[in-house]
Amino acid sequence: MKPVSVALVALLAAPIVASASTWELDSGHSTTGFSVRHLMVSNVLGTFGKTSAIAHFDDKEITLSSVEATIDAASIDTRDAKRDEHLRGADFFDVANHPKLTFKSTKVEKAGAGHLRVLGDLSIHGVTKPVVLEVNGPSEPVKTPWGQTRLGLSASTKISRKDFGLTWNKALEKGGVIVGDEVTISIEAEFAEQAPKAAAK
Repeated sequence: MKPVSVALVALLAAPIVASASTWELDSGHSTTGFSVRHLMVSNVLGTFGKTSAIAHFDDKEITLSSVEATIDAASIDTRDAKRDEHLRGADFFDVANHPKLTFKSTKVEKAGAGHLRVLGDLSIHGVTKPVVLEVNGPSEPVKTPWGQTRLGLSASTKISRKDFGLTWNKALEKGGVIVGDEVTISIEAEFAEQAPKAAAK
């Protein structure tokens, strides 16, 4: 039997260097918004003011990337205090019992130059359903004047609120309902690269 070469021993002993980088959402430069039909005549826009997310971007193969996000349901804001109070209550998000909305990716697919499809599980009101985010980006990373590295992306999807148990509504006299079922979710996200953690011994 031939002795194992020194080069092979060194290769086997060398630590495996991960190609994924970790990025944290900068909530101050990001928006999680939604749009839903009102009275069958207009769209009401709203946002969630408190969103956190961690993304792991694979620097060599983007489809191996992943993302997890958490939204504070009580941070909903439609610019109408009375309506927001109703949305936080039992008729809608029931934030006392379901304080968080979460998303966890399960698969990332390429969808043309500069575009991705991110499949994942969205949990709202205690109900989890699969959704697909259509993503524009991520952008090329840039350095800030303060030495941080940032990148951005836009994402959107459409869901049925009834699928998540948000069924409250009222019929209109001439047909139709007060609140539409389809909700368009739109995300503008800026992520800051996190320093790699020290490798475990």
